[in-house]
Amino acid sequence: MDFTSHVERIVTAAANLVNAVTPGDAHGRGFDQPAGEDLRLAISEALRLGGPEAPAVTDQDAAQLVIFAGWLRVVFDAVGGGDLDAAALTLNALLAETGARPQLDRHDGEPWHLHFHGSTDTLAQGWAAGCASGLAIFLGTEMHDRLGVCTAPRCDRVYVDISRNGTRRFCSTTCQNRVKAAAFRARQG
Repeated sequence: MDFTSHVERIVTAAANLVNAVTPGDAHGRGFDQPAGEDLRLAISEALRLGGPEAPAVTDQDAAQLVIFAGWLRVVFDAVGGGDLDAAALTLNALLAETGARPQLDRHDGEPWHLHFHGSTDTLAQGWAAGCASGLAIFLGTEMHDRLGVCTAPRCDRVYVDISRNGTRRFCSTTCQNRVKAAAFRARQG
């Protein structure tokens, strides 16, 4: 990938957030949105970005991030369906809603890198602005097809393909293995 590792992490966090809180199907089973403490923990884990500490999520943050995750789901679904115009319009609306603004930041011994902040310093506004901006960067390049929705039956979880060859079609190895096992059974029977 040609993007910075921060952009890759923030777009992966966007996919993690969508998968953690939007209802639908996951790995062949129905998936309901978590509630209460489970919701706060799911969001916190989705936004961890591989670091040792996950952000502390309040009930208010969780409620706002669930709404923003719904917008991000629309973007992934639109890209997965080949409707880049709908994805771009949704992202533009989300960028405006969050007041996303670029800023160069340096922390944790890293060099200066681009972050996007929201119009307020709340956790929800900041993460939504960052996720929307990261997705906009992806969508504005030939790499837009690296955003996808799992192609396994009864799974609508989303993914970001950061592999070299860009051939990912599943949200996880669980779904990939389910599809392979079903194909094997079909050939045997």
